[in-house]
Amino acid sequence: MPADPKSPARSIATRTGDDGTTALLYGQRVPKNHPQVEAVGALDELNAALGFAKATRPAGADAAELERIQHELVALMGEVGCAEADATRYADSKFAKLGDPALARIDTAVAAVEARQPKFDGWATPGANLHAAALDLARTAARRAERQLVGLKAHGKTIRPLLLQYVNRVSDLLWLMAREAENT
Repeated sequence: MPADPKSPARSIATRTGDDGTTALLYGQRVPKNHPQVEAVGALDELNAALGFAKATRPAGADAAELERIQHELVALMGEVGCAEADATRYADSKFAKLGDPALARIDTAVAAVEARQPKFDGWATPGANLHAAALDLARTAARRAERQLVGLKAHGKTIRPLLLQYVNRVSDLLWLMAREAENT
């Protein structure tokens, strides 16, 4: 028997967005093209691109760093998707939050790949192999997300500097990982 179409608890199709709006973290309705929704969407695209990069990795290659970044992006999306008026409520909540250890881990990962000195000649031309191309797609998604985050200030949303630093470094890491993947 099909689910009752008026029962949103049984379906992903809640129909609450049929009017072109969506909810921020604590329920405030905004247009689907609201800058915060655009930023969360860009971060979601990055998360999906990281999933694609994981799926294309060579047999035996460790996916742990990509998975950690994916989990951290969920926390980042929660913070970005919170209305400015609810920032204190969010800060006091039990939601996972991105912190200095995550940024330090990314910096360490960047240094580790740099120490292996991946070969590249000038600017990269993506597509040497499927995994390298997937990492480059994730890198460009990270840069788009970074641009969206930077733009939120003009719309009255406070973004902690750590969030921008994190997304910037993730992009750097993905660029290095893609160059390394080109040579495998």
